[in-house]
Amino acid sequence: MDGPDLSDRTVLVTGSASGVGRELLLATADCGARTAVHYRTSAEAARDVAAAALERGAPEAVTVQGDVTDPDDVDDLFAVVESELGPVDVLVNNVGDFAPSHWSDLEFETWNRVIETNLNGTYLCSKRALPGMRETGYGRIVNLGYASSERGLVSPKNFPYFVAKTGVMMFTRMLAADTCDDGITVNAISPYVVENSDEFPEELPRGRPASFDDLVQPLYFFLDPDTGYVSGENIEVDGGWLPERV
Repeated sequence: MDGPDLSDRTVLVTGSASGVGRELLLATADCGARTAVHYRTSAEAARDVAAAALERGAPEAVTVQGDVTDPDDVDDLFAVVESELGPVDVLVNNVGDFAPSHWSDLEFETWNRVIETNLNGTYLCSKRALPGMRETGYGRIVNLGYASSERGLVSPKNFPYFVAKTGVMMFTRMLAADTCDDGITVNAISPYVVENSDEFPEELPRGRPASFDDLVQPLYFFLDPDTGYVSGENIEVDGGWLPERV
C-alpha cells in the first residue's frame, strides 16, 4: 500500500522487535524513513527487524534498548537515536503489557506493570520527544489505545488494562491541545483483536481479527503531511465492534 513520503524523517516505534510494533515500524521503512527499533530484552529480534527495515527502503536503521517506564532509560535511548539518526520526528508509543486480571484477584504488581507500560511509558517517551519536535516545528505522535476505551468500556476481567488505555485516550487529547501551535499532532489508533493475539473470542466482527495492514492504514493517515490539522483524534480499528460490557 502507498504511504506518505518519510524520506527525511526519523521514526521511533517502541516495542518494535515483534508484533504490532514491528509491522508499524516496517511500514514506515517502506516510506523511506530512518528507523529506530526499540526493544527491552529481545536484542536479536530487534536486529532482525533493523535488517528488514533496510531491505524495505529505510536509509538507516538502528536498534535501541531500554525500559520505557524508567526515565533514565528513556533519556538514554532517545540520546542514541538522536546521535545516530537525528531528532525523532515520528514517535509511535506501542509498548503496553496486557494482563487479564479480575479486580478480586488483582495484585498490585500486575496493576503497576500494566499502568506503567501503557500509560507511564507513553508519557515518558512523549515528554522526551517533544523538545526536539518543538525545535524543528514538526512532530507526529501516535499512541496505541484499545477499541471502545473512549466510551467507558467496562471489563472486570481486564481491570488494569482498560483503566490504562482510557488514560492513554485522555493523555492523547490533552497533549494534542498543548501542542496545537507547535507543528505537532498527537493521535491514537485503537484496535480490538489483532491477528497476532494469543486468544480470539468466539465471535469476531466481520469474521476475522484486524490484520497488521488494517493498522498501517490509519498510521499512514496520521503521518501524511496533508493531515497536519488532525490532532487529538482516535481511529478505532475494530470492524464495528461495539460492546457494552466484556
